[in-house]
Amino acid sequence: MSTQRYTPEFKEEAVRQVVERGYPVPEVAARLGVSAHSLYKWVKAVMPTKDEKQSAELVEAKSEILRLCSQMRRLEEERDLLKNRPTRLPVTLMNRNLGEVHWRHAESVAVRFLEA
Repeated sequence: MSTQRYTPEFKEEAVRQVVERGYPVPEVAARLGVSAHSLYKWVKAVMPTKDEKQSAELVEAKSEILRLCSQMRRLEEERDLLKNRPTRLPVTLMNRNLGEVHWRHAESVAVRFLEA
């Protein structure tokens, strides 16, 4: 009983048919003339382990947490700026006739200030 050796290119193409193209292992094994057991081993050798998947997901989750924390910090700063502003802001608009200072409502001035 001799064991047949397959080239790395042959193995890669067989695994590609299963992994990328989605063909079932028994079908590909029968078509290529290899045992399904061998093809399962080749696929398993190429597929990432659970630890690798979990570490990749963990890195992705940590980066998302950092992004959300910085966004939350920025929004809290904006909220605090709006929360602690005076209710009315002085705007010096001289009335030509009276020479007095007019006050505008804080929202209109604050909106223009924030948009600038």
